[in-house]
Amino acid sequence: MKFRNTGGTPARSGTVTFATHIIGGLGVDWATITSKQPLPAPIGAGSSRSQTYTVCVESWRVPLGMRIETQDVSAVWE
Repeated sequence: MKFRNTGGTPARSGTVTFATHIIGGLGVDWATITSKQPLPAPIGAGSSRSQTYTVCVESWRVPLGMRIETQDVSAVWE
């Protein structure tokens, strides 16, 4: 995932939030599990950084025949 700081000052810290959806066999969205990770800071003004994240969900939350999809990602800069 690539994070771009388009502001005029460095982003010194922040949090990225992932919303992972548990999808049933017929496409029904059964639940959404959120997880948070730190942003790859600092990111200088006008620059970008890339970071790879692993999103985990407990196996008991995903019964046989269901799948997970991380559909929403948001970031808060500080």
